[in-house]
Amino acid sequence: MNKQKVTGIGGLFFRSQNPKALATWYSENLGIDIMQGIWIQQTGPTVFMPFSADTDYFPAKQNWMINFRVDDLDAMLTQLAEAGIAAETRAEWDSDIGRFARIYDPEGNPIELWQPAHSSE
Repeated sequence: MNKQKVTGIGGLFFRSQNPKALATWYSENLGIDIMQGIWIQQTGPTVFMPFSADTDYFPAKQNWMINFRVDDLDAMLTQLAEAGIAAETRAEWDSDIGRFARIYDPEGNPIELWQPAHSSE
């Protein structure tokens, strides 16, 4: 008998002070239509990585940070800036696996945006 394994992330559930408003923000600014309950994503890599409890890679008060793949990070950052959403980039975040930026949703949850290296080729 083959050892079974999970085949992907089936959902991400988190608490919100105003779930409807937060769902609208994700839909309007990141194109995630979570109001329908199911979000069909493009196939691509997913990193699943526990960090040390004392990491400074994302805020200490947060237990998690979601990372979304994007095709064109520069275009996404321009779109977000036009919507008044601040984004942070750091040269040390970029590597041979791609480019990264950080934003926060209206409730302060960190969101990492990742343009995989193959997207820029």
